[in-house]
Amino acid sequence: MAKTPESPLEPFKRALAHAARSLAETPDLEIVYSGEGPQLSGNRAVLPHPPRDLTSDDAARIRGLADQMALRIAHHDPAAHSRTRPHSGAGQPIYDALEQVRIEAVGATAMGGVRENLKAVMNHAWQRRVFNEAEALAAPPMADIVSLMVRERLTGEPPPPSARALVDMFRGDVEAKAGADLDRLEASLHDQKAFARIARTIIRDLEMGDDLSDAPEQADEDAEGEDEGDPDAQDDGDEGEGESQSPQQTAMDDDETTTQESDETDSQMVESEMDPDADDSDEPPEMGDGEQPTRPDPSGDNRAVTYKVFTTAHDEVVAAEELCDPEELSRLRAYLDQQLASVSNVVSRLANRLQRKLLAQQNRTWSFDLEEGILDVARLTRVIIDPTAPLSFKEEDDTEFRDTVVTILIDNSGSMRGRPIMVAAVCADILARTLERCGVKTEILGFTTRAWKGGSSREDWLKAGKPAQPGRLNDLRHIIYKAADAPWRRARKNLGLMMREGLLKENIDGEALIWAHQRLIGRPEQRRILLVISDGAPVDDSTLSVNSGHYLERHLREVIGEIEGKSPVQLIAIGIGHDVTRYYKNAVTIVDVEQLAGAMVEQLADLFDEEVRKVTRRTAGLLAPPPNTEGPAGGVMKRSTFKEVRKVSA
Repeated sequence: MAKTPESPLEPFKRALAHAARSLAETPDLEIVYSGEGPQLSGNRAVLPHPPRDLTSDDAARIRGLADQMALRIAHHDPAAHSRTRPHSGAGQPIYDALEQVRIEAVGATAMGGVRENLKAVMNHAWQRRVFNEAEALAAPPMADIVSLMVRERLTGEPPPPSARALVDMFRGDVEAKAGADLDRLEASLHDQKAFARIARTIIRDLEMGDDLSDAPEQADEDAEGEDEGDPDAQDDGDEGEGESQSPQQTAMDDDETTTQESDETDSQMVESEMDPDADDSDEPPEMGDGEQPTRPDPSGDNRAVTYKVFTTAHDEVVAAEELCDPEELSRLRAYLDQQLASVSNVVSRLANRLQRKLLAQQNRTWSFDLEEGILDVARLTRVIIDPTAPLSFKEEDDTEFRDTVVTILIDNSGSMRGRPIMVAAVCADILARTLERCGVKTEILGFTTRAWKGGSSREDWLKAGKPAQPGRLNDLRHIIYKAADAPWRRARKNLGLMMREGLLKENIDGEALIWAHQRLIGRPEQRRILLVISDGAPVDDSTLSVNSGHYLERHLREVIGEIEGKSPVQLIAIGIGHDVTRYYKNAVTIVDVEQLAGAMVEQLADLFDEEVRKVTRRTAGLLAPPPNTEGPAGGVMKRSTFKEVRKVSA
């Protein structure tokens, strides 16, 4: 039996894994390639999939991400970092950024290859940022500025070209206040504890918090002694660990995800974002039936509370192809087609019916008996007998069918797992193809969260001291499966992403509706339709655990009310297994997921039928004879009226 040829990327992946284990001095370091990366969790490093056409820049950047994680494992003590971390909110990002610079400088000064890889990551991160002098002056990103200046001192590398203007703007002020202490850092490069003391002094020099009083050295020594006698102290110390959001660490967004909270309730709110085996399987994962989400307690507080968000730093709007490599996307799409072949036939028949209806509405009409236009061959005898006779011409009228765009917004929560999400994906796919044939642009969007039970947002909330009523407390993930202007053939594979294990998490419907609505409002089409497919109320355990029981549901009702009452966007909804008519005025609830195709087609058909009825009513209003004109019995009728009668009858 012939051996299956190896992918050209496999040697690169193997070499990268071996190099990372060697650099981390951890033989059991697990390297995983996934659209969820980059992320470091314990001894598990998640890296982004290398692109099929791997360029030297892409290879250097991915190697740099692996080097960052490996160096962090080898040269960073989370417990020590947590003990000496300042309490001031302004000082923490600078402290975290300086520690990351120290870790990378250890590798960069020892190995030239690592130095170039880390430089590639840095340049890539800063190329994606736009420098705005007014914004920088209003809110200086001191963590970025100080970390770039320290990196220059420790490695000799100047700031990236896109960051030099920012650094030069504040370099003089920083040097004047903390230049002497910045020069002391190089001598403590390999001593994390000594480096942290100097970092705290720099923060004090910059007047970003008196962290020397926040975390005195004696407290450090006492804590170190306690750790030596208590094996559990290492884990407890991770609670305050945090990373700055500088471009150096944008690539390592969820770096310290092994954080634990001593309080039992809070510890239950932190789970792994991914199934460790999800991306290693050669076959598509078995999809079970969707579990129903926990519903908000009806007895919860119903008092009006202004909706707010604790942080948007970890939210993302991402194209589907960026979350999965092309090969896996093709495999998932094939699996989707295979599982739903029978459903596809049913949906196709319904879609064809909708297509016939739409095309019938877009047929052009002719206006007859005009005094100018195209010669009407049916009136040739009249022209021959009397060349000066009027009403012998015709003209083709523009269609009454308005330029239309349809957005299909699909709930990507965990409760949709299994057959519901598969049917939703196929229905959206076939409907998009059908509408495209009819000249109706279609957008397919999905909404979920990046993590279960809070993710990085909750970690930030814990580090901030758990302020009361924080608002939405999770990381949003809004997915673009098909943009309105993208042809269906290019976006077809993207819908296979919904089959990917680990994608479907929690659902915050209100903000997803706002996002989809804003995209529609920016479209040039005259008519905009938003079709929502969901299986019930919004659910996010992290948010609901620290706010009132109806917090997300109340916000959803407010958003729906605004759209239905004030927006030109037409909003319709389909609920799977749960009654959504209590939220939406124009909605239908289906019990069996197999009814989804029929419900989608019927809802859209009703909207288009309504449009035709409006046009017909406007036209029919012209048929009544005006006061100065006799009816058919008198044999006299105005030319304009006769024109409309012939137009409608045609």
